[in-house]
Amino acid sequence: MSDIVIISGSPSSISKSERILYYLGDLVKREGFSIKQISVKGVDAKDLLFGNFESPEIKEIARRLELAKGVIVGSPVYKASYSGVLKALFDILPQDVLQDTPVLPVMTGGSPSHLLALEYALKPLLASVKGQSLKGLYFQDSQLDMSTDNPIVDEDMLNRTNKQLKYFLGKIRQEQPVF
Repeated sequence: MSDIVIISGSPSSISKSERILYYLGDLVKREGFSIKQISVKGVDAKDLLFGNFESPEIKEIARRLELAKGVIVGSPVYKASYSGVLKALFDILPQDVLQDTPVLPVMTGGSPSHLLALEYALKPLLASVKGQSLKGLYFQDSQLDMSTDNPIVDEDMLNRTNKQLKYFLGKIRQEQPVF
């Protein structure tokens, strides 16, 4: 089973959010953790649209999340919130699917005016399924370059990203039993 589950809430085929999540996944792998990437684009749209709680795919996603040591959830900002398809996914997951699990929330947006979507939209969603949200990361388009291996071109944001990821992985390591 995967140590870290990464969920992309972007419905776009060319997504800055998803690119950041893949980059974070690469960093997590370098630290010795296994990861599982889940994209809402890969989830059966009918299951999401009709709230199919009994879907084998939804049950498998829930199982992966329940067994994960940590979760990273990312979404672009749409209308001052996360994507609707991400909400549709979380609506049909068990209400305690992230019980006591460290969660790193990540959002991307075009301007600093959408920064509060992280605090007032995504974090409450994660809290509703009992996740332990960390500070989180908000990336502006101007801080990113999708044509490079490291998409974060803003030095301050890169430092903040590394610091938050280190803290996230430290929380996970602390929760592992020591024999």
